[in-house]
Amino acid sequence: MSRTVYLDNASTTPVRPEVLKAMLPYFSEQFGNPSSIYPLGQRASDAVAEARATLADILGAKPREVFFTSGGSEADNWAIKGVAHANRDKGHHIITSAIEHHAVLHACQALEKDGFEVTYLPVDKDGMVSPEDFRAAIRPDTVLASIMAANNEIGTIQPIAQLASIAREHGVIFHTDAVQAFCHEPLDVNGLGVDLLSASAHKIGGPKGAGLLYIRKGVKVDNLIDGGQQERGKRATTENVPGIVGFAKAAQLAASELDQERSRMVELRDHAIERILAEIPHARLNGSPRSRLANNVNVSFEFIEGEGMLLQLAARGICISSGSACTSGSLDPSHVLLAIGLPHEVAHGSLRMTLGRDTTASDVDFAVDELVGVIANLRMMSPLYEDFRHGKVPSLLS
Repeated sequence: MSRTVYLDNASTTPVRPEVLKAMLPYFSEQFGNPSSIYPLGQRASDAVAEARATLADILGAKPREVFFTSGGSEADNWAIKGVAHANRDKGHHIITSAIEHHAVLHACQALEKDGFEVTYLPVDKDGMVSPEDFRAAIRPDTVLASIMAANNEIGTIQPIAQLASIAREHGVIFHTDAVQAFCHEPLDVNGLGVDLLSASAHKIGGPKGAGLLYIRKGVKVDNLIDGGQQERGKRATTENVPGIVGFAKAAQLAASELDQERSRMVELRDHAIERILAEIPHARLNGSPRSRLANNVNVSFEFIEGEGMLLQLAARGICISSGSACTSGSLDPSHVLLAIGLPHEVAHGSLRMTLGRDTTASDVDFAVDELVGVIANLRMMSPLYEDFRHGKVPSLLS
């Protein structure tokens, strides 16, 4: 390969040099346990407290409302299971959407086995939750709603402030999975009106294994992990001090660059979308064209299979993901793409390109150039495309 281009930043991002530098002392000379009372431990404790204050400030929260986790999935599970069990005396109904991350969907499914009822709201063709549908789904026994701030596959940004306001009118606790939106979009917990919010470090140039759950003061949440008194007795286990320090540093950098980077990536994103739709026939943009994450491009291509597309692009040095779950061992296409109404055949031929702070215009053009050739090659080998060319089958995207 003459070149490697990484365009899978929604999956994970490289740790920034400044973040690594901030973390390194806490692996070695400042290795103390934050629960210890001697100076070595107290220096670690001070670092955790400073990181908590930094992240709280970015969210518009109080430091005591920020709890550290091992990542976004743990934060989602804690929010959903913790609220449901802590408020079971008030009801057993939960509302979420059909396009949530599996950390939310599987947590809700686990609660269904425990006697809870879950309403999975549909979305429109752009992946948007309807506030009217949300309001109509609320019941007297609804205790929790969880709607993601922005979708990890198609990039659609939800009207969280409006949904949270409706929830508040009815006394329903509101959680948002903001893993993809945190430090990519402005998020203020008070402006949004959310009660709980999940975020993760490795989506913003921080380390894997570090996340947070914001819990508004007064919200009842049962523990997910019991044991010691860490995180004020709410989440046991010795704190991941290097990860927490790195999370705060990454968030501080990303927040300071948010407006500039978002503007730059919107330009690159729109250029990629324009080229793909203009140069590759029988293609469809997935997700909202307007209310969309700045770095997200998700397109479906008819008459191809996503796995073959990924493999050919990888052979050309392009790191990218598919809207299809086939590469994870499943034969089923993405639940998100099916939820927005794509036929199975089209959903299987989907691509997600997510840009990062290191992505250049040259990277985008290189990837699109290669993609044009790959799609053409795959269609040349496709019996279905041959049938389409001879008028035996219709286009599902026409």
